[in-house]
Amino acid sequence: MRRAGLSEGTASGNYGYTNSGYSVYEEENETLTESLRSKVTAIKSLSIEIGTEVKQQNKMLGEMDDAFDSTGGFLGATMGRLKTLSRGSQTKLLCYMMLFSLFVFFVIYWIIKLR
Repeated sequence: MRRAGLSEGTASGNYGYTNSGYSVYEEENETLTESLRSKVTAIKSLSIEIGTEVKQQNKMLGEMDDAFDSTGGFLGATMGRLKTLSRGSQTKLLCYMMLFSLFVFFVIYWIIKLR
């Protein structure tokens, strides 16, 4: 069965429906398809960029976590030494620390006063 107006091998893209309103709908469909294709392409590139950013942020967070862990260990060791220092009868060492602090204070005061 052949339809009237349908020609085989038509290269115009409207499948031989030149006299009906079908070609208008086909053109509108092609326009909307192209619009949708461009939007999908934009969303795809945006999602790839977001993925790259997320990977970089995760790497940075991992590095920060390692840095905080090492700092926490260092701080814990320092606090342990201070506890040992404060528990013992090491008043001589504590006296030296106080004298050193006073010396630093006077040096800073002298430098500020000379300005």
